[in-house]
Amino acid sequence: MTRMLEFTKGHGTGNDFVLFSDPDGVIDLSPSQYAFLADRHVGVGGDGVIRAVRTANIADGVSILESDPDAEWFMDYRNADGSTSEMCGNGIRVFVAYLIHAGHITLERGERIAIATRDGVKDVQSAGNGNFRADLGRWRLGDGITAPANSDVAARGLVGVRPSLGINTGNPHAVVALETLAELDALDLSEAPELTPVAPLGANVEFVVPFEPLVDDGIGRIRMRVHERGVGETLSCGTGACAAALATRHWAGVGAPHNWKVEVPGGTLGVHMFPAEDGEHIALSGPAELVFSGVIAVG
Repeated sequence: MTRMLEFTKGHGTGNDFVLFSDPDGVIDLSPSQYAFLADRHVGVGGDGVIRAVRTANIADGVSILESDPDAEWFMDYRNADGSTSEMCGNGIRVFVAYLIHAGHITLERGERIAIATRDGVKDVQSAGNGNFRADLGRWRLGDGITAPANSDVAARGLVGVRPSLGINTGNPHAVVALETLAELDALDLSEAPELTPVAPLGANVEFVVPFEPLVDDGIGRIRMRVHERGVGETLSCGTGACAAALATRHWAGVGAPHNWKVEVPGGTLGVHMFPAEDGEHIALSGPAELVFSGVIAVG
């Protein structure tokens, strides 16, 4: 049966998404249908697809409401291949912009909203002028289970095998330090980098080069490219930018800053680390833009 689906296309620093509303949780798309929507040749095209559903109306959200009843909306995120993902740092900012656009919520500058995800509830604040700041919660070093261990990484265009630092920032990441922009530019991320040992849940892989100087006016500065699991190379990755900043701070040692600017092919993101009751949290700041809306037949 063919369904006519109303959608909106949006992006955060070039990380782009197809978004649609399903408040009552009645639109049951298959992984192949999500992949069709994300297909850049025959569908709308995007790095992922986001369904806006009320938290009470999705199985993954019912338990969340018991601890955080204010999290009315759930970000049901799918990778471009149709697989589910725990979180998306750029996606959650675009998701909130979409909720406002669709008339589901109002959010004035400085106001916050709790958004439910498969990685728990995230607090998103409007910073005005189309920018949002998302508290992505507590991060974790790789333990080989929820995040990759410190794997060795091989990638096309990269000479030799390089060590990585495993970090979970809502999604599992393996971060690799490179010395020069020439190395970063030479990477061919059309194929997934190989991790040894393999990450049990898969992983996004970030390749990072520091600016010179690394710290300017108290803010750390790095450049990054990323291969996202289930997607491929993307122009940006929010949770990956956080992982890259955390890894660089770790490598830099004592005295490294807690505020970072991360340059990705699609723009610049801000990352801030700060203490909370359950451990150190990370916040991601950046723009969210809605590009166009339409209707597509999904068979």
